[in-house]
Amino acid sequence: MLRAGIVGLPNVGKSTLFNAVVANAKAQAANFPFCTIEPNTGVVAVPDERLNVLAKISSSAEIIPARVEFVDIAGLVKGASQGEGLGNQFLANIREVDAIVHVVRCFENDDIIHVAGSVDPVRDIEVIDLELALSDLAQIERRIERARKQARTSKESQVEVAALERLLEVLNQGKSARLVDLNEEEEALVKPLGLLTRKPVIYAANVSEDDLATGNAWVENVRAIAAQEGAQVVVVSAQVESELIELPEDERAEFLESLGVQEGGLKSLIRATYNLLGLRTYFTTGPKETRAWTIHAGMSAPQAAGVIHSDFERGFIRAETVAYEDLVATGSMTAAKEKGLVRSEGKDYIVAEGDVMLFRFNV
Repeated sequence: MLRAGIVGLPNVGKSTLFNAVVANAKAQAANFPFCTIEPNTGVVAVPDERLNVLAKISSSAEIIPARVEFVDIAGLVKGASQGEGLGNQFLANIREVDAIVHVVRCFENDDIIHVAGSVDPVRDIEVIDLELALSDLAQIERRIERARKQARTSKESQVEVAALERLLEVLNQGKSARLVDLNEEEEALVKPLGLLTRKPVIYAANVSEDDLATGNAWVENVRAIAAQEGAQVVVVSAQVESELIELPEDERAEFLESLGVQEGGLKSLIRATYNLLGLRTYFTTGPKETRAWTIHAGMSAPQAAGVIHSDFERGFIRAETVAYEDLVATGSMTAAKEKGLVRSEGKDYIVAEGDVMLFRFNV
């Protein structure tokens, strides 16, 4: 299961957001820095209305959604890369995740202290980015000296040094390592470093209840920064989400409608995180269960089968496949077969988003 780390300065709403993402989470959300020291983790379902539709078609007894793990990482401060505010420990936690959800404070509240004394999303993002970049620089500088010695006799190390030098150049310009294009071999060589600024990022602009529907000038500032690096921004109100989880399901829609939105920002955030990680979904469905399976984009049918069980991949024969839209339009697998919409796909088939699949294999 892939993991997304929730990061940001202290008191921007990270733990409140985490508690809302994982309704039963116990992360303390208090009004002082370093409230969170050990990272809290929680597994959340990826919202997908297609599951309900397929379950109805198949009269499934159970629905099992795709899942993403979120990690609530303690607030970073200026100087974190030199160990300020337990920074080394927190940076190590970030190295272990696959993607970053960067929570940015875009609301005023005199009762919630800002660590820098005022609300300024641009400054806050720069503080976090600088600390991540400084940590990456230190990682690369330690590694590149050793790699240069090895490069005298190793072609692989020569490739690694060239990649590290390009990364160093970009980081020294104050930019993120993710802006450097690396080929497959280079990527594999630098991956063990766990570079923080190479991880994909989503900005979660945390706004007040009043700004959830429309955003505000601070949100536009965040969007401008995100646009420069091709990142996504999701507008969310952590406080609203924390209130939503206390309401009965039938009252949530009414509450959101009163705020001028159709759904809370959390569903958008979870979906965006899932897509950011380069993930795709295929389905299996039947009377027992309808289930969403998570794969990487570009996976073949045998690889997708291996997500269910390694025996499925080893003994793969073929996959009976129908597009979700075709199955829904015909109303049943039997009707889809009668119309010739169920295909028999072999080992070279690349699974498409939303495929409904049944695997044939030898044990």
